[in-house]
Amino acid sequence: MNKETRYNHSNLAKKQILTALMSSAVTIGACGFAAPAMAQNALADENEDAIIIVNARKQDETLQETPVTVTSISSDTLDDYQINEVADVVSRIPALNVQVGGSGAGGQISLRGIGTTNISAAFDSAVAFDFDGVTISTMRLVQASFFDVAQIDVLKGPQSLFFGKSASAGVFSVRSADPTQDWEMGGKASYEFEEEGYTVGGYISGPISDTLGIRVAAQYQNIDKYVELEAGTPSVFANSGKGLKNFVGRVTLQWDPADNFSANLKLNYNHNFGDSLLGHSDISCGANGVADDVFLSLSGVRIASNAACNIQDGLYPHPDGHPALGVIVPGTTGAGRYKGQSYNETNTFFMRLAMDLDLNDSLTLSSVTGIVDLENEHADHFSYVGILPNGDPGGLPAPFSDGLKQYSQELRLTSDLDGPFNFMVGGYWESRSQPLQTSQNAFVAAFLFPDSDGIGYDWVANRATKSEALSFFGSASLDITDQLELSGGVRWTDEQKVHRTSFPFLHDALTFLNGVVGGIGLVVPEGFQTGPIKFSDSNVSPEVTLKYAATPDLNFYASYKTGFKSGGVDNSSLPTAALQYIKPGFGTEAQRQAALDSVIYNSETAKGGEVGVKALLADRALRINASLYYFVFDDLQVQNFDGAAVRFLTVNAGEVTTKGFDMDWGWQTPLEGLRLSGTLGYTDAKFTDTFISSNGPDSLPGTADDVNLDGRRAARAPKWSGNIAFDWSIPVSDSLEFGLNGNAFYSGSYFASNTKFTDYVQDDYVTLDGSISVGHPDGKWKLSLIGVNLTNEIWANTAGDRPFLPPGGDDRIITQNRGRQLFVEAAFKF
Repeated sequence: MNKETRYNHSNLAKKQILTALMSSAVTIGACGFAAPAMAQNALADENEDAIIIVNARKQDETLQETPVTVTSISSDTLDDYQINEVADVVSRIPALNVQVGGSGAGGQISLRGIGTTNISAAFDSAVAFDFDGVTISTMRLVQASFFDVAQIDVLKGPQSLFFGKSASAGVFSVRSADPTQDWEMGGKASYEFEEEGYTVGGYISGPISDTLGIRVAAQYQNIDKYVELEAGTPSVFANSGKGLKNFVGRVTLQWDPADNFSANLKLNYNHNFGDSLLGHSDISCGANGVADDVFLSLSGVRIASNAACNIQDGLYPHPDGHPALGVIVPGTTGAGRYKGQSYNETNTFFMRLAMDLDLNDSLTLSSVTGIVDLENEHADHFSYVGILPNGDPGGLPAPFSDGLKQYSQELRLTSDLDGPFNFMVGGYWESRSQPLQTSQNAFVAAFLFPDSDGIGYDWVANRATKSEALSFFGSASLDITDQLELSGGVRWTDEQKVHRTSFPFLHDALTFLNGVVGGIGLVVPEGFQTGPIKFSDSNVSPEVTLKYAATPDLNFYASYKTGFKSGGVDNSSLPTAALQYIKPGFGTEAQRQAALDSVIYNSETAKGGEVGVKALLADRALRINASLYYFVFDDLQVQNFDGAAVRFLTVNAGEVTTKGFDMDWGWQTPLEGLRLSGTLGYTDAKFTDTFISSNGPDSLPGTADDVNLDGRRAARAPKWSGNIAFDWSIPVSDSLEFGLNGNAFYSGSYFASNTKFTDYVQDDYVTLDGSISVGHPDGKWKLSLIGVNLTNEIWANTAGDRPFLPPGGDDRIITQNRGRQLFVEAAFKF
């Protein structure tokens, strides 16, 4: 079997890293048991203060007692390694893949080989993004930076009982810091040498009164060369790099007016502006090694590619659009603003109000209200390459705008009874509006011969989706004995979605091509509206868990879990003539159904289970948590892109089975200040039923180009992955401390897409992070040198056809990670 594979060359022996990962827990465990008793006893009290609290079952529990597979990352780790966006977390979580940038959703998160495409914003993520207790249904937040974070928790496997919709594969949870009991102030400033960027931020926190606390935090980031361009790429930027600016501000209020009532309000604003939407997306020139032209099939126009066919140099071939290429329809996205310069701007307002009322000594009523208002506007070169004969940018600039308005309300009633039985019941409501407007070149060379009104774009498309979800859940726990607990519950969910698409403007050439035969030509007529396209579905998701506490420090558990993610209507449809059949009165009933089937995708469900053990050993100096899992996902939602036909293919994969094990450990060694930790994951994720994936230039359903991926590994699912880390605080005196930190992460090879058996394969790789610091033991001040991805490994997150491929073209878009980053940082706190 021939596979297109990219290889990383590392000075480290990858097999040695993998061997170290697999043997680390055994070695650390042996060392922990063999450590001198006096040294371990001295550490016991210190370890009691380092208990990790998680909210995996919508109530505060220690990491060790909750029967859920959770990897938790503390604020200290986030600071030590400059982790300030979702993609930075991958070096700490096995089988986690994060892709940043691109059109549509703007990013994606995958866990254990299960994730949702980044192409379409119509899809909810299979891995829910939970921010301070509110599940947010847009992956644009993957592009945003975060800071002043207290903890990140990654919950693996279906989490529908407690987190509801959009948690069919797991939850990525971010918890920001809350007000402190005493007044304190802190800040930090850093400069990064590779991308030439700086970050400054700080906070002030404390009590305003006996009952009211406040925390105000803000951070600003400015990077000059977030994306560095290949030599000779036409750009309006003088420094051959496309920058990124981020501002985040947050106000948190904690109000405790009575012993039985508390309220926590968070107001968060994020402004993200980048000079590129495409981000770190390079061009693989395929098996022939030749950069394919940009080809417009209806006009026959070819534009030369400027791709260097080197996906390892960290340089990207994204030209800006020439200002004279086109005039945008007045009143639409980019009009009066887009002057040939690529940009990506997102403004996000987030509000969360959490309230807890103790009705009596045994019942607590909790409310979580969430509001998200996100607006994004972007324009970029969606052919990714292209230069006209005169040297000007020759690609196809396309302005887009999309957004999200989301309102959610959750109510929970939780018991704390003295007896063996306790319960939690609740309800959740969410209303969401997602507008999307695009102006783009996709069919004809409209920029070479403008419309009679001077418009240089093919069309304007308005697409809007509104959805409403309602769910109720109940869970209960029963202490069968002092050591044995049976818990479980069920969630019922109903979701309704309504989608509308209209094309108020079509270029003269497309209007002409529309024809008159039966009212159906090559494209829809100008002014076409689909009318409401409706989707609705309901689901019941049960869960049951048995937990056995052999000792206070040794817990075993076994769980059966199910997951659900609603289907819907794809918002990426192009103005092809077949779209008209959606409207009653056009074509036959079979044609109408075929048109509906092309834009509607089914709900995704999951079922399976896991068994695990959580252990604190050697006087709690050593923690080892491990779990085995097996889950089957039906109708996994997949969207691929046909680069030659310039169309999106929305399908449901028949079945994906993912199984394996996860382990994480941490050891506070007898050596003062030294802590070792690590993770290890084995993932076997593959298609286990018929999945017909259409691909190729003639890839219409039922043609010979259809491929059945049954039996193939799922994308972004390395068989082995994990990390080893050390954190060492070395006291020098009462006022001086040195710090050393290091992290090595290994990922095995994996497919980067779900289209065919010869998909792009990412080879295995190793990354190294590290930091050196000097500062005050109490954190009053600290100077640090921080290195992220020191080996400068570049790997593929996703792969897909490059748009506008000529016949026989095989170029692919490879979305990648950021390269090496080197920081110097100064921080203070008092």
